[in-house]
Amino acid sequence: MAPRQPHKTADADTLTPMPLRYGDDPLLWAAWLYYEEGLTQSDIAEKMGLSRASVNAYLADARTRGIVNIEIAPEKFRALSIAQALRDHFNLQDCLIIPTEGDERPLIARLGAAGAQVLRRFVKSGDTLAVTWGRTVLALAEALDHPGLQDVRVVQATGGTTAKIPWTPEACASRLADALKARSIPISAPAIVTSAEMRAMLMQEPVLAEQLAILAEADRIVMGISSLRPESTIHSSGFLDGGVQHAHYQDAVGSIVGRFIGARGEPVIGPMQERTIGIELEALRRIPQRIAVAGGVDKVPAILAALRGGYVNVLVTDVVTGRGILTAEGYRDTPRRSPPADPAPLTARSHVKKLINAPQDAVDEALRGALLAHEDLIAALPDSPRAIRALDGPRPGKVGLVIGGGAGHEPGFWGYVGRGLADAAAVGNLFASPPPGPILAATQAVQGGAGVLYIYGNFSGDVMNFDMAAEIANAEGIPVRSVVTTDDIASSPIESRAARRGVAGNVFIFKIAGAAADRMMPLEACEAVVRRANARTYTMGLALEPGSLLETRRPSFDLGPHDMELGVGVHGEPGVVRQKLASADESADLLLDRILTEMAPQEGDRVAVLVNSLGSTPAMELYIILRRVRQRLKARGIIVHKSLVGPYYTSLDMAGVSLSLLHLDAELATLLDAPCRSAALTLP
Repeated sequence: MAPRQPHKTADADTLTPMPLRYGDDPLLWAAWLYYEEGLTQSDIAEKMGLSRASVNAYLADARTRGIVNIEIAPEKFRALSIAQALRDHFNLQDCLIIPTEGDERPLIARLGAAGAQVLRRFVKSGDTLAVTWGRTVLALAEALDHPGLQDVRVVQATGGTTAKIPWTPEACASRLADALKARSIPISAPAIVTSAEMRAMLMQEPVLAEQLAILAEADRIVMGISSLRPESTIHSSGFLDGGVQHAHYQDAVGSIVGRFIGARGEPVIGPMQERTIGIELEALRRIPQRIAVAGGVDKVPAILAALRGGYVNVLVTDVVTGRGILTAEGYRDTPRRSPPADPAPLTARSHVKKLINAPQDAVDEALRGALLAHEDLIAALPDSPRAIRALDGPRPGKVGLVIGGGAGHEPGFWGYVGRGLADAAAVGNLFASPPPGPILAATQAVQGGAGVLYIYGNFSGDVMNFDMAAEIANAEGIPVRSVVTTDDIASSPIESRAARRGVAGNVFIFKIAGAAADRMMPLEACEAVVRRANARTYTMGLALEPGSLLETRRPSFDLGPHDMELGVGVHGEPGVVRQKLASADESADLLLDRILTEMAPQEGDRVAVLVNSLGSTPAMELYIILRRVRQRLKARGIIVHKSLVGPYYTSLDMAGVSLSLLHLDAELATLLDAPCRSAALTLP
């Protein structure tokens, strides 16, 4: 359906080019300027290039359409305020924010459509447009249809990549050229060549030199931004393998135009630098307009680095990613200009009291306390106090099970070390991966000749450090397999499940893995059943109050007294949706409905349920949630095989709850029921 046209007046108005964040909606633009920025109608008329009568009509039409009802609709306000904050903070030319949750299309497709909207706005006849590659860039090209231009050139920003993927530089450039009826100019060389000498030889070829000269004339570039996760574009395109990343690119957080950047946007130089054919980072900065289209919470560090480095001046992303970027920069949500009066205003929590000594000692002191409390179950390795082993469990001929991650999730991870569960755990600093040393020490301590299985959440530091430990262990003759947990359905759309975070569903996965290993199943069989458990585990969380870090003793994000966050992370990250505080039953339904939509269980199927406190939520409230979840599942004919309720996997002192469901089959149910004994979970 075509969008409704704004009210027409008798005046011959010529609308000033509209900032991207208003999404081609002049009514929204006018409403924002009037209600949020406090401009007069005359000021707005001058700013928008309209008559005052037109502005008056726009504001009236905005009220009629429901854009404004005393204040701008909250979801529109949030997107606009985030876009404006990003624009101001990073000195961008413009910024477009789309909802993280939208229609049935995946986020990548919706980002591509938004990027196409931006490109239609900016690209002009005679332009030279450079383009990178990736899933989102190809989605943009497929969504674009703008044939009314002349003399446009579309040039690849890098050489070619592996043809095993559909979103190659060649495919993205040719599809974009087709949409613009433009001339497509390839880079007639691989993006990565075998040596620096080969690159030097190719750069002397006249054809390649001519193509690179055209690239240097680019007026604009449209590009994606890649994280460095194993399933990311930079990996799937053949730029990196694990060994190269670990050896040379540990300081990199992302990749842009095939180049690697650190957290502050600084280039990270490694052996790929002299083997890459394509635009250099300094040359990228010289392109007048640099349009980046990227989203998803897993990409927040990479996008933030690109913004800090000045490689982007037009950004297209989604609400949750935008908020994550701003939160990392210390930004707090913009208050409304004229919030409705609260008859009983509550004082916002600005400083949190904690029973700690020095913040830097808290993790080690808590761990020593846990070891004393459970000295009949666990002990630290003598030369590696962050490596915790089970006193009962590891034995010859049994697969060793090593888990781990950052502190702050107590009783994770040491709480799941014991007979029938993990044989050892490596514990990092607060919300930070353990380094390879404790992981390797745990591996050596529990290996019984049948190999070792690693299980850890899908966070970049954990992936890197566990992989490094696995490489060393394999070199020492200890076979290691790894399963990365990905149960957090809020952290990435279903089509990119491999990018999701591993959160409270870890409890079920640790239990399945421990039982499989305890039954003396071989390493390959343990890995297979744990992968199946991970694929059938779904988690969604909500927060009533944010957590607070030990050093700052301040909330990790702002949340009003009448609001709650859906889809929060376990490292204090804000959620994907903010809404008014709901009742326990309504909150349980919000979590359960998202899980069931993706799980799609049939009547008669069995599930295990975990209602988990994120730190500060008392047992009474957890049981109220469980009661509703059980009621809903019974009504659908779904059998609850086992229920767990309590603080199993926390986020410091966050007030909130997460709901995890494991979709059982016969083998998973048997393994879940097997006896175990640990500090956090004991089954007879």
